[in-house]
Amino acid sequence: MREIHVSLIEQSVCDLCIEANRYLTDDVKNAVCNAEKQEVNPLPKEIMRDLAENFKAAEKLGLPVCQDTGMAVVFAEIGQDVHITGGLLSDAVNKGVARGYTEGLLRCSVVSDPLRRKNTDDNTPAVLHINLVAGKSIKLTVAPKGFGSENMSRLKMFTPAAGYDDIIGFICETAELAGSNACPPMVLGVGVGGDFELCAILAKRALCRPLDEANPDPYYSRMEAEALEAVNALNVGPQGFGGRSTALKVAIETYPTHIAGLPVAVNVGCHVTRHASKIL
Repeated sequence: MREIHVSLIEQSVCDLCIEANRYLTDDVKNAVCNAEKQEVNPLPKEIMRDLAENFKAAEKLGLPVCQDTGMAVVFAEIGQDVHITGGLLSDAVNKGVARGYTEGLLRCSVVSDPLRRKNTDDNTPAVLHINLVAGKSIKLTVAPKGFGSENMSRLKMFTPAAGYDDIIGFICETAELAGSNACPPMVLGVGVGGDFELCAILAKRALCRPLDEANPDPYYSRMEAEALEAVNALNVGPQGFGGRSTALKVAIETYPTHIAGLPVAVNVGCHVTRHASKIL
């Protein structure tokens, strides 16, 4: 049994909040730069060039890559041979988020009640997803989620009569409805299967997969590629001004489901789909 003190978790979450908001992962940066090369018309090409300059400036100046620094979504994969000492995991995560957002001068956007709307002033509480896995380590992933794109996400409870083309149609419909509101080019995380809440979590997890990695199942890898092609044919384009780059990636994650259902969720991410991870 390996012991990990909550102070290490707190500090790691603090650091990851700042890192994720200031520095895009290489796969996202490469996708933005490659999208600029794919555009043929001057306006979308110029917009993509500006988006690339923006993340470069954020890195150089140590500033958030987007003014909406998001609600902190934290995935914690905890090895079963780990004993967390010194306090509760959830408290450590929230203390880390509070420190990361205040010390990192990140915008605090969380309200304590969904209707009475009083700001918590430190971006807590986080949305925490915990998975028990084999091993003696903890993997933490912080994925700040801005709500311009989050608000455009959708979930549909299909019947089992729906199939491959219906799911691609739903993905395209979601992207078209999102339009410029999601700050395209988008990243579309898709969850298929499970139940009502699990398919949404799958979709959120899909946004954390590197953009240059396909689903390992050839069937779903092909669906990802065909859905991306269909979405980019919509001509929404960079920031909604038209063009070839409506989305950078469609990432699909699946789970077994009930014989009577086919839940599908599309979690929409913007062109700065952010996440940072650390293994303790």
